[in-house]
Amino acid sequence: MIRGINHVTLAVTELDRSIWFYRTVLGMRLVSNHEDGAYLEAGTLWLCLSVDPNVARHERLDYTHIAFDIDKEHFEEFAAKLKTNNVRVWKQNRSEGESVYFLDPDGHKLELHVGTLASRLEAMGAAGRSENESNKRVNQCSR
Repeated sequence: MIRGINHVTLAVTELDRSIWFYRTVLGMRLVSNHEDGAYLEAGTLWLCLSVDPNVARHERLDYTHIAFDIDKEHFEEFAAKLKTNNVRVWKQNRSEGESVYFLDPDGHKLELHVGTLASRLEAMGAAGRSENESNKRVNQCSR
């Protein structure tokens, strides 16, 4: 059974620029770096930056993104740090909890989010839906 995310790897074009962004702007801890990549940590997240000349050079139009968990008391400080560093925002928050949606130097879509799965489900009114009810819906959709 899957226990969670082991690590996230992001392809980057300029390693030094990406290390600076993830360390200085987002406050991650640099664990190791080498010519073609780096490893950073934030809480239990293990983030790998891997130099790749094939990084997409076009804007990603879909909603796929990585949301980083942040405590409410640190949210405003980090949101302000993003503005100070002219980090581009790609979406305005319309969901539960405080969020800021932004791009890293290579255009990867990221989010800082205050909240939990429980708070999201409660806001959606879905907290009481059981796994069996959800499975019935999935089975109906797959017919």
